Amino acid sequence: MQRVIERILNLLAFLLTVDRPVTASEIRNTVAGYDRDSDAAFHRTFERDKALLRDLGIPIEREATDVFEVEFGYAVDGDRYSLTDPGLSDDERVALALAVQAVGLGGRSYGEEALMKLGGVAANSAGTQLGADLGDQAESVADTFEAISERRILSFEYRGTQRRVRPYGLVHRRGRWYLVARETGRDSVKVFRLDRASAIVQEPGDGAFTRPVDFNPADWVVREPWEAGDQSVTATVLFDPDVAWIARRELGSRAKVTTDPDGSMLAEVEIASPDAFIGWLIGFEDRAEIITPEDLRSRLVALVEGP
Repeated sequence: MQRVIERILNLLAFLLTVDRPVTASEIRNTVAGYDRDSDAAFHRTFERDKALLRDLGIPIEREATDVFEVEFGYAVDGDRYSLTDPGLSDDERVALALAVQAVGLGGRSYGEEALMKLGGVAANSAGTQLGADLGDQAESVADTFEAISERRILSFEYRGTQRRVRPYGLVHRRGRWYLVARETGRDSVKVFRLDRASAIVQEPGDGAFTRPVDFNPADWVVREPWEAGDQSVTATVLFDPDVAWIARRELGSRAKVTTDPDGSMLAEVEIASPDAFIGWLIGFEDRAEIITPEDLRSRLVALVEGP
């Protein structure tokens, strides 16, 4: 899907930058994405792309390349393609900018050019992408989200086993999509990495299940590296005042924190992977001290001091 979008955008950009009709042969040899092994494969792809552009309301027309009308090419009428200035306010342009940043495909966002057409981005609205990058999982995410919305049973293959689940929600963590679902015939809720699922199929029939009241899918997905493991350790860590705010932000609501008058912070954290937790703490250097348990403290000290 990402390749299709990139190819169509390349085609549209090419047609808008030339001031004359261009032949199919020129398009094939100039526009990225049309490198096909055979003429038939190119023409099938090109016909589908033209139809899609026209369905989107883009006026791509077939016109003669010269006065003799011997050869024909394709062009987009710039006047018909351009938008009439809608007179958006700064608040409206900020809202559009946020929507553009919300989702990208393959690490790219395709809306900045449109925002410039609409008067540019209002001050302070630009920045890093706010939402998730769908990448090459766009179709899987769309199918799964539809099943969640319509409350349809979802089946797929996962780690060599066929699964049949009631999908409760999708969660994005650290560049990955996770499906939180309950397998049919079982009581436990499970979390599946969507990029490891294949042959995703929605079973017919809306309203096949009811999601539990107040169920929050995000609560079931690991947020930090130290939460992924099979151990159960409660660590108490003292953070210096100048790094306390960073630690509070990264620990989130899952840690119990107490702030002293001098600004230092004592945090009590449940960890499942001590090694991952120690790896995170090392970044604070000597401004974070493990108080308990003693064995975890000793491991950190030994690692910092070295052999």
